[in-house]
Amino acid sequence: MKPSEPKYFAEHFSHIYVEDEAHNYPMTREILSRFSDSEIIPVTRYKDVFDRPRQSFLLQKQAPALILAVKHGRLIYPGAKVCQSFGNPHFFYTSNIINCVYDCEYCYLQGMYPSANIVFFVNIEDFFNEADALLAEHPVYLCISYDTDLPALEGIAGFVGRWSEFAVSRPDLKIELRTKSAYVPVFKGLSAPKNIIYAWTLSPDAVTDLFEHKTPSLDARLKAVNCAVSSGCTVRLCFDPMIYIRDYKRIYSEFYSKVFAAVNPDDILDVSLGLFRISAEHLKPMRKSRESLVTSYPYTNTGGVCSYDKAKADEMLSFARSELSKYIEPQRIFEFSST
Repeated sequence: MKPSEPKYFAEHFSHIYVEDEAHNYPMTREILSRFSDSEIIPVTRYKDVFDRPRQSFLLQKQAPALILAVKHGRLIYPGAKVCQSFGNPHFFYTSNIINCVYDCEYCYLQGMYPSANIVFFVNIEDFFNEADALLAEHPVYLCISYDTDLPALEGIAGFVGRWSEFAVSRPDLKIELRTKSAYVPVFKGLSAPKNIIYAWTLSPDAVTDLFEHKTPSLDARLKAVNCAVSSGCTVRLCFDPMIYIRDYKRIYSEFYSKVFAAVNPDDILDVSLGLFRISAEHLKPMRKSRESLVTSYPYTNTGGVCSYDKAKADEMLSFARSELSKYIEPQRIFEFSST
């Protein structure tokens, strides 16, 4: 029997920091009951831990701590220009959780935050109240899983279930929940309101192997997609970000074929298509924190957004659009271009 590998890092969430104000929230008590062996560390403000200087994002990714906090100020924000609105005029996003259990080399979070520790905001009712205030003014398209992967963490706090219950009685609210998760229990037993869109980010195996560390395989994600479809969920497929790699036309052509051999296009709402793009202010610290083929590419900066030059972008999008049109009607392909 081979000797076990030496263990250099603690388990995920072996340490849980609890903000003083968060102690008395029901969600805090629920979460702590699931981690009876973790060391609980009280802190005055979560930013004292999360924003402290000289942290290593990559090292913390190996064994992140959990931080339970209360979010103050504005909780729901206008959608960012690098994100797709899918034609919705009142486009917003919110973050119940900051940071992700996955480790994708192209993820903007490593350029946005100094820490890879994961923050849960336990004052969920305040988020609901702010959503209701917006709904009193106009319909709302709300993305709730940009700064994390909520389904991947559902077993800890149940944010997906809580938002599902909230959405049932609010037909003017449309929620997009972006994920790479293959945690199928999330989709069993939910009310599956039609105004929640479960949007899977799918990538070719070559891209996952190179850049999407700790994420489920394409096969596992496709299995989760079909589980959600069979449970009555509204499903979107996101071919975004599309990343330029050697022999990308063959790789992506085979990828699209595999996806639609596994998933009936008639069972999904639509698909999104977009190239890798990122704010220039986030790309700079990402390049400092790790060596990566995807972040070191010589992108073109257009209005503060870095992506492929126009000729390369047009070539890639034209190819992808043509390939996807073999499987799904063009009017159900939502394309984002930053050029």
